[in-house]
Amino acid sequence: MTRPETEEEDKPLDPSIEKVRRKMIRFMGINLGLLFLALMVVIAALVYKSRITEPQVAAPAGDIQAPAGQQIEGDIVLPVGARVVSQSISGNRISLDAELAGGERVLFVYDIAARSMVGRFTIRNR
Repeated sequence: MTRPETEEEDKPLDPSIEKVRRKMIRFMGINLGLLFLALMVVIAALVYKSRITEPQVAAPAGDIQAPAGQQIEGDIVLPVGARVVSQSISGNRISLDAELAGGERVLFVYDIAARSMVGRFTIRNR
């Protein structure tokens, strides 16, 4: 059993159509090559990013860090005769609501990490 031959199989392509076909194949080959190259660049970038060690980041503002096995110690100096009414802590900062000897209310803000006073606010009525 042989297959009947058709005219299209035997007939060579027209030279102009053959020229267009070759251009299309070349165009497809170049585009597939560029696509493959772009894919390899993306994969290389992903591998590179996954292998790099993460840089050591400083502790967030909410964390007071002390060396292992040690306590944080220091002095907060308030004016003579001041009485601490209340205190609150947020991150590395502590605020002290104090009443001075003359009855004046003052809010002191102290930075624990820097171990320094960063603000003084007088509390008064208008």
